[in-house]
This record gives sequence, structure tokens and C-alpha cells, in this order.
Amino acid sequence: MHDVTSATSVPVSSGLLYTLRVLVLAHAVSLLVAASFAGQALVYGDTSLVADLATAETHVMIGMVAHLVGLLQVIAAVLYWRPGRGAGWPALASLALFLLGIAQHFLLIFVGLGAHVPNGVLMFGLLALTTVWAWSPSAARRR
Repeated sequence: MHDVTSATSVPVSSGLLYTLRVLVLAHAVSLLVAASFAGQALVYGDTSLVADLATAETHVMIGMVAHLVGLLQVIAAVLYWRPGRGAGWPALASLALFLLGIAQHFLLIFVGLGAHVPNGVLMFGLLALTTVWAWSPSAARRR
């Protein structure tokens, strides 16, 4: 005889969920620190906006850490979704965050701060939603 309990009553693997939660939080912290250094790198000179190069380089390095954590987050979100039978949208959101993060480099080089800053704000919003969801009780439910 088959077990009649619904799939939603069985929680997602705690190991997968905990890994995803830690990576989402690490991604959020790294993005917050990168943004902090970006703000510190921009200083007003006598006549124009100039960059403190050492702080700007730190911003870039922390951005690279954020990319690495973002890639690991994509992998964890896919594992949470497919074999873990969790929600699928965190995998899509994680992929979008990773691609937006990669786009940050090209936007700054080819377009400038006019596109780099709004893209960063978009990343913050999406990552904030993902972080709140990851630490909510609904994240533990199977789809």
C-alpha cells in the first residue's frame, strides 16, 4: 500500500536548505560590502567626481567574491529545486542575480555609472527578496 501523505508535508532536505540559506546570506553580505566600498570610492573633488583608486579596487575584488558566491548560490538553488523538490523560482532568481552581477562589469566599462548603479539597486532588491524568503518557514516546504 502506498503512503498517502502529501509531498508538501515532508520538508525539503535540511542540508540543502541550510546550504542555500548560508550562500544567500553570504551573497547579500558581500554585495552590501561591495556597495559600501563603491560609495567610499567616489569622492567629490574641487570640480568633479573622482575615484579613490585603492577603494575602487577593493570594491572590484569584493565584487568578484560576490560573483563566486553567486555562482555557488545558483548551484545550491538548483539542487534545492530539482533533487530537493523545493521551489524553482529561487534557482531562477539566483541565476538572474549571477547574470546581473556579471553585467555589472560590462555596464561600468561600456555604459558608465548611469547603468551600473541602477543595476546594483536591482540586484539589491532581488537579493533582499531571496534572502527574506530563504530564512522564512515557507522555504522548508516542498513544492
